[in-house]
Amino acid sequence: MARADLLLNLVDAANRNDTLMIKHAVEAMAAEERAKNHHVLADQLSARIEREKSAPNVQRLAAALMTDLWYERSPRIRIQDLILASDVYSTVSQLVEEQHRTELLRSHGLEPRNRILLNGPPGNGKTTLAEAIAESLVVPLIVPRYESIVGSLLGETSQRLRQLFDYVATRRCVLFLDEFDTVAKERADQHETGEIKRVVSSLLLQIDQLPSHVVVVAATNHPELLDRAVWRRFQVRLAMPPPIAAQVREWFALFTRRYGIDLQKSASALDGKFAGRSFSDLEEFALDVLRQIVLAGPDGDLRAIISQQLRRQVAQTRAAAQRRPTLNRSNSLAKKKRK
Repeated sequence: MARADLLLNLVDAANRNDTLMIKHAVEAMAAEERAKNHHVLADQLSARIEREKSAPNVQRLAAALMTDLWYERSPRIRIQDLILASDVYSTVSQLVEEQHRTELLRSHGLEPRNRILLNGPPGNGKTTLAEAIAESLVVPLIVPRYESIVGSLLGETSQRLRQLFDYVATRRCVLFLDEFDTVAKERADQHETGEIKRVVSSLLLQIDQLPSHVVVVAATNHPELLDRAVWRRFQVRLAMPPPIAAQVREWFALFTRRYGIDLQKSASALDGKFAGRSFSDLEEFALDVLRQIVLAGPDGDLRAIISQQLRRQVAQTRAAAQRRPTLNRSNSLAKKKRK
């Protein structure tokens, strides 16, 4: 028998005469029955949906919503291919197992955890981890388009968020809310408008109402900007810091195995050059080396190429350090003017 939440979604969609939501609810029910090896019923449900796929109004509505408010991606990155802190890996692995063994948990009156909040500086794997979780669950990754969701008219943003959450509630998926502080700002901030406060209240309510088969992964580079009520909405809260020395060495070892190119530098030398840098910095350096090797051809000097790219990294780090005091002074001045 289909789960109660899917049946309720189907009834709600029928009451609203929402053809698209009816379609997605039936698709979710078919997937549920197929997972239980009820293939005859699943095939019958799928066949009825297939007959409606040619309806132009459904196609136009689906295309408009998908284009405007969110996009969907098929995940390809695996959790086991990521370099994660041991506590992050074990916590995420437990959540994935809970999702895969939902029926066992429900037989004991329990629901799997489905809400994760990731925080940390940019470039350290928050987006990649969200995609890897979706890949482990064999579900799509759905990402909102904030530029389309956030509107200037009263109530517009909350209404569009409702459309997004109504859609994902009918599907098994991972909803990835990147830059979460964009829509979940601290409501006590006196500089924020009443509309933003209403948006945050609506957002938190909708997150609470999502069924457990929707895994919500929210990510922020600025956890200090999040509303205080956000934190208790998420059962799992993980920090994603820059790589430590051992992780830098592991990352370069993976690069060597993947491309067959040894960077010919000692691990300690690489640790020193990339101390405090992000995983994305490591990847950009390695890809820069790879590009230069390809361009240089078979007669290229690999050691010289790597040394040149390392010098560039050092120069960029120094330039960033020199700009930082200027930026800090500018921020201080801005705060004084605001006061």
